[in-house]
Amino acid sequence: MIALMTLFLVLLMLGAAVMVLVFDNLIGAIAASGVVSLLLSVLYVILAAPDVALTEAAVGAGLSGAVLALGLRRLGLLNLGVNKGENDA
Repeated sequence: MIALMTLFLVLLMLGAAVMVLVFDNLIGAIAASGVVSLLLSVLYVILAAPDVALTEAAVGAGLSGAVLALGLRRLGLLNLGVNKGENDA
């Protein structure tokens, strides 16, 4: 049962990692990388390493995502799909 859960999590992680590479939207790619990190945290819990899981969740998903999003904002690459000069009629 544990092996099946581990395989399922690894497949989900691979899918999310591919989504990071495929997304055109950089915010979506950051969110997908956070999903990879959270799934890795769950995998660490299954492997009986809760301290590593907590660190991975805090740093991998939380802090890394925030730093990447702030970096995009600082570079002016933050695009949420809203065009400033376009009026909706």
